[in-house]
Amino acid sequence: MSASAASAAKPRVLSVVVPVFNERATAKESLDAIVAKTIPGWELEIIMVESNSTDGTRDIVIGYQNHPRVKVVLEDKPSGKGHAVREGFKHATGEVMLIQDADLEYDLADYDILLAPIAAGRQAFVLGSRHGTGGWAMRKFDDQPLHALLLNTAHWTFTLMINVSLGIWLRDPFTMYKVFRRDCLDGLTFECNRFDFDWELLIKLVRKGHRPIEIPISYKSRSFKEGKKITMFRDPLTWMWALVKYRCVRL
Repeated sequence: MSASAASAAKPRVLSVVVPVFNERATAKESLDAIVAKTIPGWELEIIMVESNSTDGTRDIVIGYQNHPRVKVVLEDKPSGKGHAVREGFKHATGEVMLIQDADLEYDLADYDILLAPIAAGRQAFVLGSRHGTGGWAMRKFDDQPLHALLLNTAHWTFTLMINVSLGIWLRDPFTMYKVFRRDCLDGLTFECNRFDFDWELLIKLVRKGHRPIEIPISYKSRSFKEGKKITMFRDPLTWMWALVKYRCVRL
């Protein structure tokens, strides 16, 4: 085999950044599935960032330290999901990056369709849209219907704000499944620590010229009683501030 053919046959590397904090109920099942995931033509580099959980989750994550596909990063204290993802970025070496929670809301089977446009060279930035092919309500909490209504309404309100501000049209700009070439981050710095990091990342990538396409994915939202971590009042304020700040400041 020639050197060029050998190079062509070499798998591409996907860095999967997994922030983990107080997810004892789902962490083992979720992390086992991530570690076992295979994608033809791709090699997975899994970066688990554990933020000093108080429920025993850290012990579960430490159990993966010697796995050949896994890098375990242990934070001294919980500083928010955004902080954990940013820490994971520092350890990523793959050509493409993907963010994955450990809460079983998303389906790993969607990796393949999300990676396809990037693998084909048609796209640098892809979003997995939780709305699928239709419907406005992606969150349906049987035990907390009012909370679900408020979150769904807020989602479309904030989505309109993002779309108008950036001159784009997206259905789900806040999805966790943001998949992009690692070189999209070149020249960018990030500072958000909580869920406002989703806003900062999206805004900065779009302003840099990387307009994403959306691909429908499977999604099963959990309620607050089941462990959802966003706050109904504090986080929306940080989202609006992130929109104002990162839409206006120089990249």
